[in-house]
Amino acid sequence: MQTKLLGALAAAALLAACASEDTSGAATGAGAAGGAGMGGLGAGQIRPGSQEDLVANVGDRVFFDTDSSSVRADQRTTLERQAAWLAQYPQVQVVVEGHADERGTREYNLALGQRRASSARDVLVANGVSSGRLSVISYGKDRPAALGSSADAWAQNRRAVTVVR
Repeated sequence: MQTKLLGALAAAALLAACASEDTSGAATGAGAAGGAGMGGLGAGQIRPGSQEDLVANVGDRVFFDTDSSSVRADQRTTLERQAAWLAQYPQVQVVVEGHADERGTREYNLALGQRRASSARDVLVANGVSSGRLSVISYGKDRPAALGSSADAWAQNRRAVTVVR
């Protein structure tokens, strides 16, 4: 009886944790925590120059149109904020990950993810970040941010994510 109760409580806790995930920044390029601006919310609780700092205060991802690797105008501001953040932390190196939605072949999506990561890297370099601090990798459709075969899921998966090494 006690084992069943503990199992039910554990299942409820897992469901509650999943339900509380914040995806509001998915279409804005703000990252999981939204863009509060540099020095914004949580700055005292988050280690400066960390991945958490990047996500909370700048945004770690930009989104792309279907079958495109061109950085959209509405996403450039996120990359410009990332470049300013990187200027603030010159010791930080990052990997720009390119991703694609589930449609298309694995090979096509790996190539598309590579082009997306390279496009995001190029914008960072154009905004003053040394190319030696940046590397790129493509995961194609292998690491979706959103599961499902819907327009919303596909939009969240067409992205480039900046990750602190």
